[in-house]
Amino acid sequence: MFSIKSLRALAAALPLVLSTFPAFADIKDYEFQLTQKELKQGHGVIVTVRLVDKRTGKPVPDAVIFASRIDMEPDGMATMASKLEPVPATEPGSYSFRTNLTMEGGWRLSLGAKVQGEDGTVESRLILKATP
Repeated sequence: MFSIKSLRALAAALPLVLSTFPAFADIKDYEFQLTQKELKQGHGVIVTVRLVDKRTGKPVPDAVIFASRIDMEPDGMATMASKLEPVPATEPGSYSFRTNLTMEGGWRLSLGAKVQGEDGTVESRLILKATP
């Protein structure tokens, strides 16, 4: 069988062996965050979000956003929606959209995205406020 010496050597080497395997993320390890929670009401408003890995706090670039919607659900007007047009963001891991915040009040930004190399979908519903 195994000697005490060989078992001790195996136990000492185990952390090194395990550290060579990549840590697998869960889709729940990612989240969208608003860069500004209050924006001026108006046309052509730019809404920017960051996609971050919650384990490290680092931005996640190159996600594929396939679903996006903005509406006034927080004020009880979910049917009051506005179009979202993707626009280039200034930083990796940031995603920007041009929209019309036609009324002041609460707006809900809903996003669905795929993170490269991960199974599942990151889904977020973020609340922002349009001010006069």
